[in-house]
Amino acid sequence: MSRDNILHRVRTAIGRSAGQQAADPPPVRIRVPEVDLETRIRSMLACVEVLAGKACRSTDPCGYVAAAIAGKTAVASNAPYLADCGITSLPGVRSGITDRAELRDLCASCDIGITSADYALADTGTLVMLSSPQEARMISLLPPAHIAVLPRERILSGLDELFSILPDPASQTSSMVLITGPSRTADIEQILVRGVHGPGQLTIVVV
Repeated sequence: MSRDNILHRVRTAIGRSAGQQAADPPPVRIRVPEVDLETRIRSMLACVEVLAGKACRSTDPCGYVAAAIAGKTAVASNAPYLADCGITSLPGVRSGITDRAELRDLCASCDIGITSADYALADTGTLVMLSSPQEARMISLLPPAHIAVLPRERILSGLDELFSILPDPASQTSSMVLITGPSRTADIEQILVRGVHGPGQLTIVVV
């Protein structure tokens, strides 16, 4: 079948003629539901648990993280929130690293990566990570376990609210990563395996 014939059949199927300009795209429809904060928190925690992650609420995030990393090695991002919580000063936690090679070697050898998160999505239990010098992407992707600590005010209802706040992520970051549960794949014989493309363990602490 010739190229012209194929294109003619496509145009006919969508009701257009040769040379006709495409119509303007429809306006973007963003609907942000009204969901109170308490409901968002409960939904976030429940979704993370369903995804085989761990989630909790804490008024003492530093104490929680200290217990979680006891006897293990950890690297923490340069997020100011982690420093405010005292997490970057915990024994066994390395932080403040700006050299990429040093950070890569540390992330490849440590047990746990600790980050905050720019946002979280209540309807799917998703973390939204904007790559920056404060939140180096490899800390949430390379170590076998990931702990994310964030204040409850950063929990959004879902993607629509995220894109109403951040309509053009590329203007702020070179990479926006959405993390929904521990890393998993079923590419081979549809057998689910965790920890192949990233951390096999994910813990989210909502402060």
